[in-house]
Amino acid sequence: MRAMNMSDSQSDAEIGGFMWPIRVYYEDTDAGGIVFYANYLKFFERARTEWLRACGVDQRKLAEESGALFVVRSTALDYLAPARLDDMLRIVSRIGKLGRASVDFAQEAWRGDTLLATGTIRVGCVDSKSMKPAAIPPPVHVALRRGPDSTGASMSTAA
Repeated sequence: MRAMNMSDSQSDAEIGGFMWPIRVYYEDTDAGGIVFYANYLKFFERARTEWLRACGVDQRKLAEESGALFVVRSTALDYLAPARLDDMLRIVSRIGKLGRASVDFAQEAWRGDTLLATGTIRVGCVDSKSMKPAAIPPPVHVALRRGPDSTGASMSTAA
C-alpha cells in the first residue's frame, strides 16, 4: 500500500479542492475492522452534496423549482490504504470537467497526510419527470464554475 503526501504549504482549498470531514463509525467497517470498500462511495457522495451546498445549490429546491436532478452515471475508485474505526478522514472534492449536462468529480479520501482512496465520479443532470439528460440550469452551472463560497448561501433556480 502506498502513501502520498500533501505539501504542508498548500491547503485543500488552495489546490482547488473542497474538504469535508468524516469520522469512520463501526457501521462503516467490515469483519476485518477496516472500512468496507463500498462505503467510500457513501463518503464521496456526502462530500459532493456538501460541496454543492457550499456552492449555494440546494438539491431539493433545484428539483422542485426546475425539475433537474443530479444522478451518478459512472464511478471508478482506487483503494490505496485502509481506514479503520474512529479514523478522522477528510474527503477532498474537485471538478475535473464541467459539461453542459454533466460534471466529472475527482475525489480523494485522506487520513492525515496518507491518501487512502481516489475516485472519479461522473454526475449527470436529468429531468425529474422523463429521467432523460437535461442541461444543468444556467444559475447552477454558474455556481459550479464559481465553486464553493464561504457563505454557502442557498440559491434559487426559479426564473
